[in-house]
Amino acid sequence: MKLSTRSRYGTRLVLDMAQHYDQGPIRLSDIARRQNISMKYLEHLVRPLKQADYVMSVRGPKGGHYLARSPEEISVGDIVSVLEGGIELTACTVDPDSCQRSDDCATRFVWHEATKAMYRRLSQITISDLMKMECEMREDAK
Repeated sequence: MKLSTRSRYGTRLVLDMAQHYDQGPIRLSDIARRQNISMKYLEHLVRPLKQADYVMSVRGPKGGHYLARSPEEISVGDIVSVLEGGIELTACTVDPDSCQRSDDCATRFVWHEATKAMYRRLSQITISDLMKMECEMREDAK
């Protein structure tokens, strides 16, 4: 299984916003430059994050985007769930009617358990944790 660029870039977007959390609204163009992600792509990512109340926006010359919650309150699992439209590995784990074999399929159990394990782990890692990890990596690089 691979996470899409939506999850990977969305996590980088939120992490960047967290790193500038105390600086007020941040322009997407600044994030795009720092993260080397197109601004158009970031615009597509920020919409669902706003709808899910993880990001807020301010219009105007000093406008931009900022986190609606503290970095400690946002997990990687939250971001992945919003940007992927859920975290299920297979459709049958959510909608048994999507597969004719759901009632007697032993492998469905495996996909359901793997989905729960993945989401549980991603939900344990906060954006604040990633910020600390990045600081440690910078220190180790010195």
